Amino acid sequence: MPTEQKIDSRVFDLYDEYCHGRITRREFLNRAAALTIGGVSALWMAQALLPRYAEAQTISFTDPRMTGSYVEYPSPGGTSGTMRGYLVRPTGEGPFPAVLVIHENRGLNPYIEDVARRAAVAGFLTLAPDGLSPVGGYPGNDDDGRTAQRNLDPEKLDQDMINSARYLKTHELSNGRLGATGFCWGGGMTNRLAVELGTDLDAGVPFYGASVPSDDVSKIEAVLMIIYAGTDPRINAMWPEYEAALLANDVKYEMHMFEGTLHGFHNNSTPRYNETGAALAWNKTVGFFRKHLVGG
Repeated sequence: MPTEQKIDSRVFDLYDEYCHGRITRREFLNRAAALTIGGVSALWMAQALLPRYAEAQTISFTDPRMTGSYVEYPSPGGTSGTMRGYLVRPTGEGPFPAVLVIHENRGLNPYIEDVARRAAVAGFLTLAPDGLSPVGGYPGNDDDGRTAQRNLDPEKLDQDMINSARYLKTHELSNGRLGATGFCWGGGMTNRLAVELGTDLDAGVPFYGASVPSDDVSKIEAVLMIIYAGTDPRINAMWPEYEAALLANDVKYEMHMFEGTLHGFHNNSTPRYNETGAALAWNKTVGFFRKHLVGG
């Protein structure tokens, strides 16, 4: 797979526009094809950036260290009143500290399911909700998933995630202590959960997610570990105001910015993946949750 160094930054910028739904897949590929780099069309670079989920799996569905299953649960006030998610429990008796893993802006794709298994192997009862489940679930490809999520009522989708967190916190295998992490849209939702859940959320780790309005920060009771990519202008521009609000409201937090990385650097299914940064960020996440969720 081509590396970050081999792919022109202009193609990464186009991919970012595509990932966030500001241009279509066709426009992304056409605009990349129109770029000439070293006398060659950049179309191959655009195609290389599309996710390869089969190659990116790190924990198999049958790994003996955990057990995964799909569960349904009520979601009053959400898109349909019912939600579905991927629940993964570590091997052992429990109860376990609980972690919600929130997907990007395209539903519960294989990358997020793999992250849920990674969290379970690390000792956490993990739920990865599928925000698209009320409209048929993740459709099997990110393009259709992105379109489906964009067409949902955002307030109802948010409520589905809030209800998912509450379902997990009170699950019979949970020790009652709840953490949340998420990526891109899921990172922003992690920040939103910290506002909405108050004392019901113990710890949050948003990965390159949008911050919440400063006026809402006073509602945050959870301790936060905020992860940013080194090169992510739109998201990183939110940090100074967010940090000022966190400080003004005495919210406990730490922030880590991983230099040399791009937005989405934890996702190992595309060349934006940064192996060193992703491993360090995940190890910090696991350690942070163990510190704040284990015990009472």
